[in-house]
Amino acid sequence: MKVAFATTDGINVDEHFGRAGMFAIYEVTRDGYQFVEIRKFAEGRDTAVEETRAQGQIHEDMVQKKVDRLADCKIIYLTEIGAPSAARLAKKGIMPVKVKEVVTIEDSLKNLVDTLRTSPPPWLRKEMDDG
Repeated sequence: MKVAFATTDGINVDEHFGRAGMFAIYEVTRDGYQFVEIRKFAEGRDTAVEETRAQGQIHEDMVQKKVDRLADCKIIYLTEIGAPSAARLAKKGIMPVKVKEVVTIEDSLKNLVDTLRTSPPPWLRKEMDDG
């Protein structure tokens, strides 16, 4: 399954979903993980999403484009996400995972693989069995 990480540097999970200018994408299995690609939405922070917050449908369309480009991922690690964006991800079958503090992508991947091997929650076990 593909997993995305909201990141500013490709090393750490350190960005809000809406502001994230890029996401690091990895393929994850019970046996390990492999880097797939960086998906860029902007150079640096995605300020266009921030700047359109008060513009109703324009903002909603920009957020939806981001969600659509990440639709092949089953999990997205991030530092923060607004409720409407989280609902959009859930509607696509994507689980947002908020980290409490900045962590490395590598540590997050190792923890995820360990969880997959030992005691995945039912929704994650289903994703692995279906994928």
